[in-house]
Amino acid sequence: MALYEHIYLARQDVSQQQVEELTAQLAEILGQGGGKITKNEYWGLKGLSYRIRKNRKAHYTLLNIEAPAPAVAEMERQMRINEDILRFMTVRVDELEEGPSAMMQKRDRDDRDGGRGGFSGERRPRRF
Repeated sequence: MALYEHIYLARQDVSQQQVEELTAQLAEILGQGGGKITKNEYWGLKGLSYRIRKNRKAHYTLLNIEAPAPAVAEMERQMRINEDILRFMTVRVDELEEGPSAMMQKRDRDDRDGGRGGFSGERRPRRF
C-alpha cells in the first residue's frame, strides 16, 4: 500500500470535538477502501496567513495514511463536499516519520523555554 501525509484545515467555528469526529469519518472512509490512519495529530486552532472563505483561523490536523490510491481519492472527494473543511493537501511519501511532527516538536520546545524564545534569562548584548 502507498503511504501519504495528509493535512486538512477545518473552519474556526467548529469545536475540537467536531474536528475529531470529522477525523473519525475520514478514518471510516479509508477503512472501507482498505486503508488506515497510522498517526493523527491535532495541531490546534491557528491563524491563517490570509482569509479563506471569510475565516481568519482554522483547526489544523495532520494524518499519516497507509492506503491504496482509490481510498485516498474517495476521502478527498468527500472532503470537497464537506463545508467544514477549508483546505486539504495529500502528499505521497516513501516512508512515514516516526514520533511527533515538526509542529508538535516546536510546541514542546516553546513550553520548555517558557515562551522566552530560547534565552534562559540572560540579556542579549546591545548592538550600536
